[in-house]
Amino acid sequence: MDVGDATAPLVAVVGVVGTLLSALLTQRAADRSRRREQDRAEEARERRRHAQELRACYVALNTSARQYLAALTDQVHALGRDEEVRTVRQRLTEARDQYRDVYAEAQLRMPDRVLDLAGGLSHDLGMVYGMVRRLDDCAPRAGDSPDAVRESIDELWGRLRRMRREMRSELGGFGADSGR
Repeated sequence: MDVGDATAPLVAVVGVVGTLLSALLTQRAADRSRRREQDRAEEARERRRHAQELRACYVALNTSARQYLAALTDQVHALGRDEEVRTVRQRLTEARDQYRDVYAEAQLRMPDRVLDLAGGLSHDLGMVYGMVRRLDDCAPRAGDSPDAVRESIDELWGRLRRMRREMRSELGGFGADSGR
C-alpha cells in the first residue's frame, strides 16, 4: 500500500469528522443562542411582572391614603354634629385600618426613596388622626383645633401629591404630575 492509497481514506475520514463536528458545533452555538434569548425574554417578563406589582402597590397606597385623608376631613367637619359622628367615625376607622394594611405591604415592595416619603406621610397621618380623635373625645392637647387639623390635612394632600410624583417617576411615568 503506498502513501497515496492510505492518504485518501484518511482525508475522507478527516473531512467527514470535520463536517460532523462543524454541524455539532453549529447546533451547540444555536442552542446557546436560543437559551440566551429565552433567558432575556424571561428577564423581561420578570421585569414587567415586577413593574406591574409595584404599580398595583402604588395605586393601592395612593387610593388608601386619599380615602384616609378624606375620612379625616369628614371627621373634622362632623365635629359638633352629633347625628353624623358615629357613621363618620366608623368610616375613619375603616380608612385608617385599610391604609395601615396597604402601607405594611408597600413597605416590603417600595424602593427607599419612595418609602421615605411614604413613611413621613404615614407618620403625619397618624399624628393628625390623634388630633382628630382627641378633638372628637373632647380631650384636646395644646395646639389641637379643627383649624390646625384642616391646615395639617392640606399639607398632607400636598405631600401625597409629591409622593405620587415620585412613584410615577419610579415607574417611568409619562410627563409631570400636576397634582390633580
